[in-house]
Amino acid sequence: MKQQPRRRGGPVSLFGHPRIGCLQILAFLSGLAGLGATIGATVSNEWRATSRASSVITATWVLQGLWTNCAGNAIGALHCRPHHSILQVQGYIQACRGLMIAAVCLGFFGTIFALVGMKCTKIGGSDKNKARIACCAGVNFILSGLCSVSACSLYAHRITSEFFDPMFMAQKYELGAALFIGWAGSILCILGGSILCFSIANSFKKRHSQANYIYKGAVSHSHISSYPRGQSKSVNERPPPDYSNSSRVQHFDKNAYV
Repeated sequence: MKQQPRRRGGPVSLFGHPRIGCLQILAFLSGLAGLGATIGATVSNEWRATSRASSVITATWVLQGLWTNCAGNAIGALHCRPHHSILQVQGYIQACRGLMIAAVCLGFFGTIFALVGMKCTKIGGSDKNKARIACCAGVNFILSGLCSVSACSLYAHRITSEFFDPMFMAQKYELGAALFIGWAGSILCILGGSILCFSIANSFKKRHSQANYIYKGAVSHSHISSYPRGQSKSVNERPPPDYSNSSRVQHFDKNAYV
């Protein structure tokens, strides 16, 4: 029987392939850029904007964010004031505030976990622990992106519904630049988190398949070495004696008259 090859060496590392480290660096940079965009969108005053102008010289812009309202003119003057108290702010603005704060916090913890769990860092313990931490970082990035995209989409839906409502007689606004920044940041966070999770899952699959390969080779080697060299199990063995009724009757017939 041909002996199956057996891999020698220590335990299989989860980060053995160099491509895993490159993917982790790419995912970390993507998540970090997404976190920066999320923070910028959260503190921005341009979630929605409108302009009133009979000419370029007398143009006036009104900008509103999650925290302040601003008004500017063509001269360059810009005046901002914070929103009213929390109890007087509309419900969808409060919901967007909470979602964006959650997105920033999740992205921050995802960045810390990614630094600890990456292959290129020297902290985090064994490869198994680092893989778990990196997977946790990916989950945090994905949740951060989902919170950010939910807040931006909710705010944009409110703007568009008021803009196209013929019965809405108050000032109508358009989508501000902060919404597009928030959407871009959420996409980057989700992309970075997905790359982290899938890279770790692929590493676990490769490790499991390699461990099965080693185990099968060891079992085959032990089965072959159980017999001495040059000696094999006999194929033609003596059959067990037959004690059926026919054999007994035949034996009795032979010796019946002796």
